Amino acid sequence: MDDDKSAKDDHGYHLFPERNPRNPRKEPFLSRLYGLKTRCNARVKIALETSPHVRLLLDAMSRAGCTAYRDRHFACEECAGEAGGGFDTATSQIVMCQNKINHQKIMNQMLTHELIHAYDHCRAQVDFLGNIQHLACTEIRAASLSGDCSLSNEMLRFRFGIKQHHQTCVRDRAVRSIMASSKSSQETAEKAVDEVFDSCFNDREPFDRIPHNTATANIAYKNFRNRGRYYENI
Repeated sequence: MDDDKSAKDDHGYHLFPERNPRNPRKEPFLSRLYGLKTRCNARVKIALETSPHVRLLLDAMSRAGCTAYRDRHFACEECAGEAGGGFDTATSQIVMCQNKINHQKIMNQMLTHELIHAYDHCRAQVDFLGNIQHLACTEIRAASLSGDCSLSNEMLRFRFGIKQHHQTCVRDRAVRSIMASSKSSQETAEKAVDEVFDSCFNDREPFDRIPHNTATANIAYKNFRNRGRYYENI
């Protein structure tokens, strides 16, 4: 079976067994016992209320006509593989992996990552499931803008570099995400990333800069909220 056919058949649901339409599974007993869903939902709430990355993206989606509601558009579930989260285009839901996210900082980053996918899905006619270039573009943007390639994260991965290290990290993370979600080969994923990298890496909307940390994200959020105010007051 070729890569494209595999991606269309699976749609990434192998990573999210609770919502797999072919064979949905119930939340595991141990997950219920340790209250992972409750803890995850609490972290989602904190991120929605306090993270400047998340708040900026929520405001941008609202302005674009895609208001996200906590009870409707965010879900905590058990995940398989290396997935930390996902965006389900069929339900317009962001899924946070309750068995993988054990710290608020990780939640903020993962929620930002998935909200970028949701924002891209809202603002453009994209086909994440059938067009690998569209998928590559949103994965490039999410890796670059979510903090996934921050210096602290790269140091934890024991990866260091000076010249264009952020771009190198973004390429690597985007390729890994494509391979995981679409079951594409590394060659296919790398080709798709290379084809769209320059234009998608330089597309920082709705941010006006790459928000490497909370301080720069706060500046970006302040600038976003001020957009258009000059013309409104004329």
